Amino acid sequence: MLNDYSKLHQQGVVTDMEPIRLAVNGRTDIGQVREENEDSIRWHSDSSHPFAYVIVADGMGGYSGGAMASQIAADTLQQHLNELLGDTFLSCSPQQQQLMLRAALIEAIGNANQRIVETKNTRPQFSQMGTTLVAAVVWQEFLVVAHIGDSRAYLWNAYGLQRLTRDHSVVQEMIDSGQLTPEQAQQSQIRNHITRALGVTEDAEPVINSWKLTEDALLLLCSDGLTEYLDDHCIERVLATHRPALESVYRFIDDANQLGGRDNISAGIMEFSNRPEAVARAVDDAITLKPKKDDVTVRKS
Repeated sequence: MLNDYSKLHQQGVVTDMEPIRLAVNGRTDIGQVREENEDSIRWHSDSSHPFAYVIVADGMGGYSGGAMASQIAADTLQQHLNELLGDTFLSCSPQQQQLMLRAALIEAIGNANQRIVETKNTRPQFSQMGTTLVAAVVWQEFLVVAHIGDSRAYLWNAYGLQRLTRDHSVVQEMIDSGQLTPEQAQQSQIRNHITRALGVTEDAEPVINSWKLTEDALLLLCSDGLTEYLDDHCIERVLATHRPALESVYRFIDDANQLGGRDNISAGIMEFSNRPEAVARAVDDAITLKPKKDDVTVRKS
């Protein structure tokens, strides 16, 4: 999906702003070993406003349970986000809109967690199910990322690759405490053991962070079926060189499958561009600008 915006109309008021270009794409694949795809992915770019999102959930819990949990999570977030751009939201100030967006994510994640727990309580065959979740939402130049578990969000631009999430996993805790190096963690037998997930307890514990985007960027969201095989250096190389950028999701899926594909693999890409000369153009256009001195591309809000 590709959308360009030169002016934003809110309640009859035209607000001048630099054109924002958003484009999204996603793919999920069963891999080479599993008999069922327990990942779910959703992506959307609004046709009338500078608004887009990508959602990735990686389910767990045995036959059909993981698939159901990830689908519940992805569908619940999708529903809440699709309902966000109403008259009330569009009439609010940018600061209020940012608070409303964060609140919508918190509410959606809580509702998804409750739906999974209720399903487990009424269907004992799914008593072990749960899911990771990572979601990235862009409204104008405001980026908010929510995650729980070890599905990840990355940002790539002219300054390189930044990981926007920290895994909720045993090996990440061991890295933080100095017991493992990142390279050792990549080979660890417990690298898939997560410490948080949706549907495990009555109260979800997601981490939600937000930033202001000031330069062109690519956002990648993925399940651990990708990061099991591709480290950050490999991911950065693909995002820096593969064009059209949106088609890198196919490259990521193919690479993970060629390296073994032991798990389901999901990847979603969002292109963000904010520049005076932005006009409607094909998605195969490279959008990355050269770095500006003394400037920070992503700032914590």
